[in-house]
Amino acid sequence: MSDLKTHLHHYLGLQRTALRMKFDGLTEREARLPRTPTGTNLLGLYKHAGACELGYFGETFGRPSSLRLPWDAEGVTEEDNCDMFATETETMTQVLEWTQACFAHADATIEALPLEATGSVPWWPQDRREVSLGQIIVHMALDEARHAGHADILREQFDGSTGLRSEGHNLPEWDERRWSEYGERLTRIADDRA
Repeated sequence: MSDLKTHLHHYLGLQRTALRMKFDGLTEREARLPRTPTGTNLLGLYKHAGACELGYFGETFGRPSSLRLPWDAEGVTEEDNCDMFATETETMTQVLEWTQACFAHADATIEALPLEATGSVPWWPQDRREVSLGQIIVHMALDEARHAGHADILREQFDGSTGLRSEGHNLPEWDERRWSEYGERLTRIADDRA
């Protein structure tokens, strides 16, 4: 088996790529537009991923960055939820670049430390704070996979764009009629079980 750290890092990178691809062809308004009652939006998901990686691969392992977390801005608290949207003063380009810089900081931590390196997550309960780099890579890959799934659904609601359109694409190549028939079938099955 080749290097486990390389594999874990690769899978984290796949989730980052899946998230980033959801911006292809979107305007800034489209990327910012809330698509759920709780305000979930594509740009916010990406910004959140960057903030999480900056915290988990920075503060947790004593590797500070010059990048500022969204809630560290003057007059802002974590209660403002500002890691989940681009603020009035942030452009889409700025958020995309900031998130990429967060990922680069995380990559530097992953490359510098062994999987067994220990850290402490200050925002976790005391009895679970002590972690390893391997544990945090898995934690972040799973978290970002969850958000990539959210992003898939948000993007599909917007313009019907689905899947990865690259390595790992696993959706049937059906036309609109076939997808409509499929949806109708699923609705009939659900209605039959009601």
